[in-house]
Amino acid sequence: METRWVGPNGGITDTPRHRALGSDSRATILRLIQDSDGGMTASDVAARTGQHLSTTRAHLDRLIDAGLLVKARSSGGLPGRPAWRYRAATADPAPAPYRALTAALLDHLTADGADGRATAGRAGRDWGRRLAEAAHTTGDPVQAVATVLDGLGFAPSVQPGTADGEVVVHLLTCPFLDLVGRNPDAICALHAGLVRGVLDHHRAESGEAVLEPFGAPSACVVRMRAGSPGPAAATP
Repeated sequence: METRWVGPNGGITDTPRHRALGSDSRATILRLIQDSDGGMTASDVAARTGQHLSTTRAHLDRLIDAGLLVKARSSGGLPGRPAWRYRAATADPAPAPYRALTAALLDHLTADGADGRATAGRAGRDWGRRLAEAAHTTGDPVQAVATVLDGLGFAPSVQPGTADGEVVVHLLTCPFLDLVGRNPDAICALHAGLVRGVLDHHRAESGEAVLEPFGAPSACVVRMRAGSPGPAAATP
């Protein structure tokens, strides 16, 4: 059993984090990534610290295990499989039981392949409708989307509208960011479906949305066409 100690403020000391930061090298790596815009790859960190790449990866894995860093594959860039990009963990991730449940669901969706993505999208859409109803969102569907995403801990930032009517929302945090690497297609489909479900609830015309993981230097990007707001959908 892991030893846990009571700290001077009466709280429980998280010993894995303290142990992870007991190394000057790991403390330096953590500060580098926290100060970076959009995270860093292992190669970026190795170049900045002068460490061997394998040593850097070992330190990064230790920081991930301690809950201080998260990793996911960024979109775009060179052909082939993108490199892992490391970012500082969110200050307020989803509670552990919900994260464990989400991880288990993602494992099942991974086994379903392409059908898993479709299932995740449908589940997210239903989830979005229910959350919009529970939040009693009214009026502007874009504001409704922002309200629901903010309540989930995504820290949404609505960007200026484009000339062709596209609405862009930056998600500055993600309470499930460290699970993206487990099944990025499914978890992003789940979140895109969530946005579509909120738009459905408001009967917004052309209520479609796409999600670009790390589409901005320091955020994931939701692109949607909310159309004209309509009355909230009646509860079935």
